[in-house]
Amino acid sequence: MSKKQKLFVAIAGNIGVGKTTLTKKLSERLGWKAYYEKVVDNPYLSDFYADMNRWSFHLQVFFLSNRFKNQREINDWPDSCIQDRSIYEDVEIFAHTLHKQGSMSDKDYENYHELFSTMVEYLRKPDIILYLRSSVDRLISQIAKRGRDYEKTIDPNYLLQLNEAYDEWIERAKEDGFHVVTIETKNHDFENNEDDFQLIYRPIKELEQQTWLKGV
Repeated sequence: MSKKQKLFVAIAGNIGVGKTTLTKKLSERLGWKAYYEKVVDNPYLSDFYADMNRWSFHLQVFFLSNRFKNQREINDWPDSCIQDRSIYEDVEIFAHTLHKQGSMSDKDYENYHELFSTMVEYLRKPDIILYLRSSVDRLISQIAKRGRDYEKTIDPNYLLQLNEAYDEWIERAKEDGFHVVTIETKNHDFENNEDDFQLIYRPIKELEQQTWLKGV
């Protein structure tokens, strides 16, 4: 007798790279539960983009809190699931970049990092992280298409710094034993082109096939 092991997939990537769209499409194709980033009813996002120095700590704590709730549900959920951005990106990418550029104080960053470190001790790591990598020009184009007013003021240099943070973190994540697949988004339409979508879908199906448990 054999059965499939519960899998946990995280979709990682910068603002506007298409994580939510792909999370939804993958969830529907695989029949897995999806966990989405809390954006639409986020009370801090518009304030944050208007004044990063004032609201960066509040925004990051809000995201971390909600991501932790999702992660607890993921731990308890009996079947496979997929998450739109992992909890690791909150500290490794966004809090890190905001601190580096001076928008988050040393004291707030240290407090935030300590909170994150305590949380992740109790959480399951993703079985695979699919990192969607994109140029800043493409990100700006995608952000403009979705038409969120508060995102119109995003500084391209901020997106560039986030991209650099992602590339650095991905290398560290691999060294720490995370299974990471990097997917370049250039010249691909994952939403409407099935061949392109397979670049995202295939690594998950391969992992699923590898995790059949024998004799259970």
